[in-house]
Amino acid sequence: MMALSMRGHSVFISDVRNCQNTEQESLRIDKKLGNIRTKFKIDMCNRDSYAFLSTRCQARFPLVKTFNQNAPLGNALPLSNRCEYIDLHNVLVPYGEAWALQKAIVKEKKYLIERNEECPDTLIMLQHPPVYTLGTGSSEEFLKFNWKDSLHDVIRTERGGEVTYHGPGQLVMYPIINLRNHNKDLHWYLRALEEVVIRALFSTFSIEASRLKGFTGVWVGNQKLSAIGIRVSQWIAYHGLALNVSVDLTPFQQIVPCGIRDREVGSIKQLLGEVQASHHESNVDQLGTDDSVLIDMAQKSLVQEFSEVFQLKLEQVSWPASYL
Repeated sequence: MMALSMRGHSVFISDVRNCQNTEQESLRIDKKLGNIRTKFKIDMCNRDSYAFLSTRCQARFPLVKTFNQNAPLGNALPLSNRCEYIDLHNVLVPYGEAWALQKAIVKEKKYLIERNEECPDTLIMLQHPPVYTLGTGSSEEFLKFNWKDSLHDVIRTERGGEVTYHGPGQLVMYPIINLRNHNKDLHWYLRALEEVVIRALFSTFSIEASRLKGFTGVWVGNQKLSAIGIRVSQWIAYHGLALNVSVDLTPFQQIVPCGIRDREVGSIKQLLGEVQASHHESNVDQLGTDDSVLIDMAQKSLVQEFSEVFQLKLEQVSWPASYL
């Protein structure tokens, strides 16, 4: 899904900067969020069920402003606003293949930069078969099992962060971004990735998500819904984020996710199910149980918000088998 109008987004940022006080900023931001919610079209057959659940989610997770003035989204349009989009969001891609693809694309981008040629960004969206991954400095003390006897693969990568789990029902986004065209600031980049998820949860599921001071990722209360781990080489960022949509949360019990012992892991499906249970509704369960609907809705929203946050025009391309 393409982003909302590029011109409209630029005007919005300019309007916010020109506000004379916080009250004016709040009014302008609320108006923008209202427009986003109005323009988003629900892509599912049972609209009544979704409307009911959205209302219940809104009651449990009150709508709030997700625009973070301490995490600016950039001061100008990127030098190149093209982004190649490889859409595999309904495909289980082995972790090793996706990793090899990323590194090949990073290598190609470095070559283009050295030759002073255009270097568009790339976004890959997919799911992984069950796998545990550890960051470059991750401690094995956060594994609650002997990794040699693990039921699932355990892979150490060069991304930042501690151990996490990937599996079916979890959307993984691998943006391969030339930060020279955006903002050469890793804190800005991490906050921008968080912003993509926060906006997607808010606009599509009426779920209030937020950042947690001192941690990277996206949270709903005490539950972490999205983990982020990146690697940057010569200002080209890769690896990315994972959003728990309908993933089985049981494997997370075998690790200390992200090295955080006193927090939980949650999913969109789990939150929607809790809303249903709290209101004892049995006749509107399609959205809570149909994983494919949830995956498709989350994918479309993530792509839209990524496109707007990073001010990029996505061009869908096929899987480049030559990279592998």
